[in-house]
Amino acid sequence: MINALKKTEKNYNRDFFRVGLSIVFLIIVLTYSLNAFENIQNNIFIAIAALFGAYMSMNIGANDVANNVGPAVGAKALTMFGAIVIASIFEASGALIAGGEVVNTIKKGIIDPVMFSDVNQFIWAMTASLLAAALWLNTATYIGAPVSTTHSIVGGVMGGGIAAAGSSIVSWGTVGKIAASWVISPVLGGIIAAIFLLTIKKSMIYQKFKTEAAQKMVPIYIAIMSWAFITYLMLKGLKRLIHLDFFTIAGISLIASLLIYIIVKPIIAKTSLRLENSRAGVNSLFTIPLIFAAALLSFAHGANDVANAIGPLAAVVDAIMNGGISKSANIPLWVMLIGAVGISLGLALYGPKLIKTVGSEITELDQVRAFSIAMAASITVIIASQLGLPVSSTHIAIGGVFGVGFLREYLYNSKEEEKIRQEKKTYKNDKIALSTYINEKSIIEKKTEKTKQDYEKIVELFKLIEIEEDILKQDIKAIKSTEKVKLVKREALTKIVAAWVITLPASAVLSALIFFMIKGMVS
Repeated sequence: MINALKKTEKNYNRDFFRVGLSIVFLIIVLTYSLNAFENIQNNIFIAIAALFGAYMSMNIGANDVANNVGPAVGAKALTMFGAIVIASIFEASGALIAGGEVVNTIKKGIIDPVMFSDVNQFIWAMTASLLAAALWLNTATYIGAPVSTTHSIVGGVMGGGIAAAGSSIVSWGTVGKIAASWVISPVLGGIIAAIFLLTIKKSMIYQKFKTEAAQKMVPIYIAIMSWAFITYLMLKGLKRLIHLDFFTIAGISLIASLLIYIIVKPIIAKTSLRLENSRAGVNSLFTIPLIFAAALLSFAHGANDVANAIGPLAAVVDAIMNGGISKSANIPLWVMLIGAVGISLGLALYGPKLIKTVGSEITELDQVRAFSIAMAASITVIIASQLGLPVSSTHIAIGGVFGVGFLREYLYNSKEEEKIRQEKKTYKNDKIALSTYINEKSIIEKKTEKTKQDYEKIVELFKLIEIEEDILKQDIKAIKSTEKVKLVKREALTKIVAAWVITLPASAVLSALIFFMIKGMVS
């Protein structure tokens, strides 16, 4: 009882500290924005939008960043503390270094800004979209569901836009593409992750001499990872700094990956000599690549998804400062800092819950499985971007987790089914042998009637054979009724898919309600 009370008190103190630190950050943002624009008309809306933008950025850190580091933590390649430190540094670096000077104010072209009747309605809609998306992300984090922050803000912008100017303001074709990504993203991510995992298993883990196979194959997989991540970073993470076509980027990445292959091959060869010939030995070779993957994914995420937090905020600031509506706006440094610091703070304070969900509460992960998920996260984005398919990085990563989980199920149950088939074959052969003996017994019985003793032995043996047949039938019945092992938690699948489906409409409804509240208070 005393220990339980102490644990409750400890949790209460931890929660109090997190909430307190979050409030301090929000107060700092609010105070700065009020003072910095005290001579600007409608400066109160800049301050409110900055407050909501800070709240939104913290929720992105709490929910979305888990997809980048969760698999590495679940595989024990990184500790929780190490993952938070690495992700915080690289998320902030990505936002500040590659976040860009200009951001689209209307994320994904979901609404047409020209259709707003006046600039005030635009400001109210963008402010409402920030708060709505942040509230939904907060709810999703609370229930332990990793959702797309992009879809959250798109839903918010859509809801605020409809409330301000009607449904005709929405680009429904864009909405259809976003809805398609609910299926495309996780399916592509799951398939690619499963393919990588199966390839690694067949090329190394299923081999008799695993470490020898690892000496040959691990440098190749690291080179493939290098190509994928360099291409991914140049296409997405550094797209505002580097303007090259895909084939040029792919060529540069190929040269870099070949150099990395040359460097790591002797290192892997030397390291593998000290490893035991086991799955654990092969797994250990993927630890360092996983750490790099987590860092690079975090950098790219910071460079891209910071716009989810600061896009509408930048739109509000631009509209108030210039007295008009534009499709893109310059991002002041203080706005970028809100996004960068908020994402890192949200991750540090509230990220562990979702990191645990992604890393260990869907399916059990090791280094090889986590590596396959990281590969899926980068390669799926590359493929989708070249095919013009709408994808969500969150859905890709979670799809990758489910992909490796369902592959584990399939392989395990296939192995068990093979055992059942072999047992059935044995039983069938036994039954044939028994039937043959019974026939022979009938012949023997006729030929040995001269001795009563022989006949009694045959009758006794025949009874034993019938008993054995009954036992065999019961065994086969038990084998047929055996349930397949489930290595993916179905309740997690149901909860996450449900959260994905309602993310956009939930954010839209919240945004519309908040818009009318703002309009009612201001009018």
